[in-house]
Amino acid sequence: MFAVYAEKFSTEDPLSGLVIGERPDPVVPDGWARVTVKAASLNHHDLWSLRGVGLREEALPMILGCDAAGYDEDGNEVVVHAIINDPLWSGDETLDPKRSILSERYQGTFADTVVVPRRNLIPKPASLSFAEAATLPTAWLTAYRMLFTQGDLKAGDTVLVQGAGGGVATACITLARAAGLKVLATSRDEDKRARALEIGAHEVFESSARLPVKVDAVMETVGRATWTHSIRALRPGGKVVISGTTSGPNPDDAELTRIFFLQLSVIGSTMGSSSELASLISLLDATGIKPLIDRELPMEQAREGFAAIAAGDVFGKIVLTR
Repeated sequence: MFAVYAEKFSTEDPLSGLVIGERPDPVVPDGWARVTVKAASLNHHDLWSLRGVGLREEALPMILGCDAAGYDEDGNEVVVHAIINDPLWSGDETLDPKRSILSERYQGTFADTVVVPRRNLIPKPASLSFAEAATLPTAWLTAYRMLFTQGDLKAGDTVLVQGAGGGVATACITLARAAGLKVLATSRDEDKRARALEIGAHEVFESSARLPVKVDAVMETVGRATWTHSIRALRPGGKVVISGTTSGPNPDDAELTRIFFLQLSVIGSTMGSSSELASLISLLDATGIKPLIDRELPMEQAREGFAAIAAGDVFGKIVLTR
């Protein structure tokens, strides 16, 4: 079958290990289902995989891609939850110490078909296209959990979204505005700040700019480059919810004194559960909110999408279609 996969790793030139070609058709274990992929979205995770982060060399060649929407074996339209759990695990899938996500130990979604446990299939409503639905299992689900589960934010709260432009950040802006939050956003790029206003931010600022108010929570996906600003933006008792470190994991100053003196909370957040994904899909179906898509590309043009993510030339999600 057609597939987009990692053949080797390179930290300096990650795209050198990307292959667009053919892979064997997958075997379907008992309790698993074959999904015909109609759309799959790109994530920073896919680029990190080409650098050898989270993916072992002995697992190569590995089909990349965490997210997908398509048809199950009975012709139903479905969205694929990307977390693969230990068969004996029950409860919140994100807390399973043996969990992985597609394209780490199990072949990913950038292919004609993907095989996943049946419990990972969530019905796709007709109100969402396959491309829109394919943006949800990683970026939008991560944003949903950050805001409403880990952040426990309510209408009227004020939230700062760092790094407007990326898939998680744009999802945070859209979902927060829809939930009645006051939304502030930052970006180094003037065009991205303007786009952030268009999709729901109330106010936008340059990265590290002094804000007019202290916020209840910060949604942090950038890491090192914005960490100090995130901590200093919080009101006493506020919280920073972090789900990524695209600029690096180790800040120059962890701001520990400020954290304990102001009783701030630092909360990690990783993707989301299948029940949260179902709730997110229901929310979008009921409200008519549409995920922001930067561009759709035929899967054969995956290299262009990877290059755009590597260059930071993205606002929203890049979706690969079949």
